[in-house]
Amino acid sequence: MGTDVVRELGAALGCGDPAVVVHLLPGGGLNVAADYCTAQGRSLAHFLADHGYLVIGTTPPEDALTPDRIGPQCADWGLDGHRTDLERVVSAVESLTGLPYELLGHSAGAALALATAARDRGEALRRVLVLDTTGPYDPETEPELVARAEALTRLFQQQLEAGAWTVDPGLKGLFARATTAPDAPSGVPRPVDGAGQFSNLGLLHYALTHTRDLPGAANWIHHRGHSSGSYVFGTTPGDDRFALEHTPLAVWTEAIARLGSGLQPTALLRDLAAVWAGLTEVHRIDWAAIRAEVVWVNAEFGRGDHDLGARLIRRGGTRVDYRVVPGYGHGDVVWSATAERDVWESLLPRR
Repeated sequence: MGTDVVRELGAALGCGDPAVVVHLLPGGGLNVAADYCTAQGRSLAHFLADHGYLVIGTTPPEDALTPDRIGPQCADWGLDGHRTDLERVVSAVESLTGLPYELLGHSAGAALALATAARDRGEALRRVLVLDTTGPYDPETEPELVARAEALTRLFQQQLEAGAWTVDPGLKGLFARATTAPDAPSGVPRPVDGAGQFSNLGLLHYALTHTRDLPGAANWIHHRGHSSGSYVFGTTPGDDRFALEHTPLAVWTEAIARLGSGLQPTALLRDLAAVWAGLTEVHRIDWAAIRAEVVWVNAEFGRGDHDLGARLIRRGGTRVDYRVVPGYGHGDVVWSATAERDVWESLLPRR
């Protein structure tokens, strides 16, 4: 029955008779359609299908949240809760197809892929494909980052205890205002003398290209921003000049339009911060227990070059291909017009 199911699925999805499954895990606040099925040309999901994969995407439950559904149940949506959901999907697909599989994650989805691989003791998991995520900061060479991540973990835990179950990163609102009233004042002052306010469209570009410089509890984890680009302040807000380098604004707009709630569970953010800080009493990834080969690609202006997680996996005896793509922002690894050449081809199995 497994062979028949694989052929039927492959025919329906246009990927022939696939020999391996790839599970796509989106970044925090994103869903599969936004993260992996959006592009200027061929999307990452289609790229993988064209290379013989049976592509399965798992969108996390927070994407379906509405204001009346946000509540205490979200406190269980940390890394372990997401891992449990993913393992159910992986088990169901494996039982139907009998195929080996790979896990591909972006951002929070990549941390989920690594956390899942650390607990997988079967033979079916072949590889873990990581796109721009943060492992533990190195306490010997990056103690200030460890301290910031520890403080962030405590902050998110305090928010949970106060009943703040989710965090809104604000991208949906930024795009909505930039679309409906691009030249209107945003209410956010420009960080220059005699400032005036960003226009809505200007603020959107600044938030994408200079994410680290804006308020936000976790914005500091980006080396620069979500998207590679430039922002040059003029004499007035109307004189500002800005542009995105790798991912066109139309692609960003399409991706954001595909989101559901756009919310991130506070419990998930707490667990991610604990991973960055190495606070294993809050959440522990057993890096040395990962047995599947890992391909880890970070973005220079996104999460940057912090390779302790990769080194810990290697110490356990597993092969890790780790590299940093120059000039890329956090979202460019999935949406850049040149990502197929710059990033995706490196995800394919070695011949």
